[in-house]
Amino acid sequence: MRIDIISVMPELLHSPFEHSIMKRAQEKGLLEVEVHNLRDYGLGKHKQLDDYQFGGGAGMVMMCEPLANCIDDLQKERTYDEIIFLTPDGERYRQSIANQLSLKGNLLLICGHYKGIDERIRELYVTREISIGDYVLSGGELAAAVLVDSIGRLLPGVLGDEQSALTDSFQDDLLAPPVYTRPASFRGKDIPDILRSGNTAKIEEWRYEQALARTQARRPDLLED
Repeated sequence: MRIDIISVMPELLHSPFEHSIMKRAQEKGLLEVEVHNLRDYGLGKHKQLDDYQFGGGAGMVMMCEPLANCIDDLQKERTYDEIIFLTPDGERYRQSIANQLSLKGNLLLICGHYKGIDERIRELYVTREISIGDYVLSGGELAAAVLVDSIGRLLPGVLGDEQSALTDSFQDDLLAPPVYTRPASFRGKDIPDILRSGNTAKIEEWRYEQALARTQARRPDLLED
């Protein structure tokens, strides 16, 4: 899989992809991430990227030409399965979307800044708009890092144990059950006896019950969905 990211501040995206699972995914050749500096497409001597809103109002807007020229150049090199704009008014990101996107070949992510991007870019190029939550960030870079990480870890061969991703929270619309490791007793608290029983079927039944109870208590909206 290849993911291209258009950013006004590409330096914000260096660290998230140079460590841990994302680093290993790239070293294995399973994931390719390229960050493109939109400033390279800025207009005029000062590489302008934004301008005042038509009709007035607070905040600057990212201009059409730099984004369009950058996207056009990238599309000359490859076809994108999705061109995604990261925006607070997009569909709320969830695990099922990460699962869908992990099956794609090429993705292009557009990081917004300022007051957003000119609406015509959304109309002409963007195929999907995604929000990682009901809040506003200074730019789309952190949201892009979230998408890349959540998608990349699902690619076959990225995780040492591929079953691990399938038992994560939200994969079956349930939160993950509690987990324990050694020691079996810690400061007066013991692990549940069932986890030492060796009865795999009973353990899985217990885990499902715990996941259901935790979801009901903490995220009942998932059960409604």
